[in-house]
Amino acid sequence: MSINMKTATPVMRQFWEAKKKYPDSILLFRMGDFYETFDDDAKLASQILGITLTKRANGAASSVPLAGFPFHSLEQHLHKLLNDGHRVAICEQVEDSKKSKGIVKREVVEVLSPGTAISDRFLIGNENNFLGCVVFNQELVGIAFIDYSTGEFFCGEWKPNQVNSIIDRYALNEILISESQIEEIKPYIYNKNILLTTIADFLIDSDSSYDILKNHFNTKSMKGFGLEGMSLAISASGAAFDYIKNNYLGSMDHITTLNKIVDSEILSLDSFTIRNLEIFHSLSGLEKGTLISVIDKTSTLMGSRKLKSWIKRPLNCKSQIIKRQKKIAEYYDNDVIRNDTIDILKQVSDIDRIVARLSTNKSNPRDLLNLFLSLDSIEQFKKITPSTLKNISELLINTHNLTGLCKQIDETIEIDCPANFNNSGYIKNGFSKELDALRSISANANDWLVKMQVSEQERTAIPSLKVGFNKVFGYYIEVTKTHLDKIPEDYIRKQTLTNAERFFTEELKEYEVKILSSEQKIQELEMDIFNQLRKDILDKALLIQQNAEIISDIDVFSSLAELALLNNYSCPKISKESKISLNNSRHPVVERLLPMDEDFIPNSIELDNNNQIAIITGPNMAGKSTYLRQIALNVILAQIGSYIPASKSNIGLVDKLFTRVGSSDNLVGGESTFLVEMNETANILNNATGKSLVILDEVGRGTSTYDGLSIAWAITEYIHNDKKVVPKTLFATHYHELIDLADRLPKAFNLNISVKETDDKIVFLRKIVQGGASKSYGIHVAEMSGIPNEVIYRSHQLLKKLMQDKAIENIDINNEDQLQIFDKKEQEFIKEIKSININNITPLEALQILSELKNKYS
Repeated sequence: MSINMKTATPVMRQFWEAKKKYPDSILLFRMGDFYETFDDDAKLASQILGITLTKRANGAASSVPLAGFPFHSLEQHLHKLLNDGHRVAICEQVEDSKKSKGIVKREVVEVLSPGTAISDRFLIGNENNFLGCVVFNQELVGIAFIDYSTGEFFCGEWKPNQVNSIIDRYALNEILISESQIEEIKPYIYNKNILLTTIADFLIDSDSSYDILKNHFNTKSMKGFGLEGMSLAISASGAAFDYIKNNYLGSMDHITTLNKIVDSEILSLDSFTIRNLEIFHSLSGLEKGTLISVIDKTSTLMGSRKLKSWIKRPLNCKSQIIKRQKKIAEYYDNDVIRNDTIDILKQVSDIDRIVARLSTNKSNPRDLLNLFLSLDSIEQFKKITPSTLKNISELLINTHNLTGLCKQIDETIEIDCPANFNNSGYIKNGFSKELDALRSISANANDWLVKMQVSEQERTAIPSLKVGFNKVFGYYIEVTKTHLDKIPEDYIRKQTLTNAERFFTEELKEYEVKILSSEQKIQELEMDIFNQLRKDILDKALLIQQNAEIISDIDVFSSLAELALLNNYSCPKISKESKISLNNSRHPVVERLLPMDEDFIPNSIELDNNNQIAIITGPNMAGKSTYLRQIALNVILAQIGSYIPASKSNIGLVDKLFTRVGSSDNLVGGESTFLVEMNETANILNNATGKSLVILDEVGRGTSTYDGLSIAWAITEYIHNDKKVVPKTLFATHYHELIDLADRLPKAFNLNISVKETDDKIVFLRKIVQGGASKSYGIHVAEMSGIPNEVIYRSHQLLKKLMQDKAIENIDINNEDQLQIFDKKEQEFIKEIKSININNITPLEALQILSELKNKYS
């Protein structure tokens, strides 16, 4: 910092003291109606926020860079700073300027970071906002992540090669790492917009972390969480928890449980697969055209977040999948109940984040009202759900009875309450006699004064007596001097005027105090009532969160049923057999993006241990990649319990799904297209199991033709011949030589995309059929793409030449008119003609040469 403390103003010294406590944060310093940033913070803020950088005198010795904005613009500017990956500390006045002597005291009252934001204005409603902590040792990595805005808390232990997928799967916005392990985390966050926060090494001590977690959850051990012996997971969890508690000035009351993640219970999706299948973001970075954009029909933000978590972690347990299917089936088969359920869900607010705001004292009266209305939905679900729907009823049986709490909120909070505490009136009339009395005083002050004036006029027989008020002297009784002899003994002189005297009585004085202080007392009393209710709610935070969990389950089940009905999905059979059978399957996203007059062409697949590898050939643009993706997406949907776009299906549980679909350079990381492609392929070959599904699309195209063909060939053989690991594999390729390979390998078979040829034109039929493709139709695809006719013509001639000679040395690249292409004999003929010296031969010799050329080239 460039501030000279010896000559700094008192305000700058305040800033400096606050900055020393939060050196890694941009400090927003409240000064009247503005938030100011100073020195290096000001330079950074001016760039990010686009506000003017100025200078202000700082004592006699120097000037300090300054950038500020009006206090009412705080939300929009905070949002930009957090989105840019910065931590922000807000410094406010903490005492009344009227009561303070000298400079007003200021303190940091809130710290925000990308991973700890809790206000709706900084969050995407249907997405989690995770802060993570990563702890390494030589063999394993412990990772914990907390969504402070919802209270969700997870942890687990993974191998180092899984760290990247965990970070991407849970979209961590901020990562805590100990000082000694900074270099170890960098490869996993390279080129990612993640705030990296270093913490002291002692904070990841497993014993300290164990005690922190035990104390918070009020348990004697961590056995109930399944974490005994998982020292890395405990270290990461305790460090993350303690860091938020001590650095972000917030309560942790809404963190009520810690969930252990066990990957053996889920279908593992690595970061490449999530990206390649465009599950949450398209390859262009948008959500449009993704799986989640098509299947998310949920009505609540909680349900939407849950659906996303299901997709990130599909199940790998037959019984659990079937349990989900049965609940979806009951909503699918009962239109009235499904529609009524969805109508109720539309009135449900984000309970998890309301509880989090209550815990961190950032809630408002309307939050409580929304909480009551949302929790009351449980009772509504019970009323509309008959006991014959056993699977849905099982859900509702497990809910907690919170009708007493709902009644308490309903009796306390006014239905038309304001959204903030700036205005009183959010506590219902009749709830508190004291509050009602204060409101009566405030509301009826004028009436009371009029009545007192009439009463005093009658008591004193002074018809001109007046009861009045001014800001300097307060309330008074004014009597003209002609009537002073009628003044009662209980009148106390207050002020003398030229023609009148002003008095007060003890009754008036008492009422004055009540009137002047009633509004302040109303606000204080309402806040006391609100805080007591807030405490009562937080005492039941765990029960509320468990009910919210069930509400979000109902949302997901009913929405998946609605999705199935709208898009003609069917319920897949889930088996433990090593097979994938899909009849007339469709791509869930592509079919929704087609024009109304165009139907999606369904296709089937049969994979098992005897039909392990499908080699798929056909021209580009014919639909190979769509076919591959639809099979992978159908498996994911089936293993979250959803119905799928297929007429009939039998899905053997898949433990890991790998895709190598498309590729691009990682120029910043120094990786070519081919290296990225090989990295992804290596990950598949090293981690696939006999229960895995592998999707390979054009492997080897990032290098030369023969290198690529050799690699693709060897990969296919490796997958086929490994006796221990036999993953079911779909391999789309443009190398037609692999058609012959599939004929040689017993467990491999050929598929191709049907193409119809008419008048030298092609039509893609989008239908998968048995056998390999006869040719690639690449030039036809180029023609369809609008390539100039001259280029297309030249391509046809070159293709013909290459197919004849299998070489490129004899192609004339210097021919000015590239449309005049001759084959080898024509070129030799021309060469011999040019070699003849017609000036040195006789007419007879010319005839002989002509006869020889004719015989040779005819």
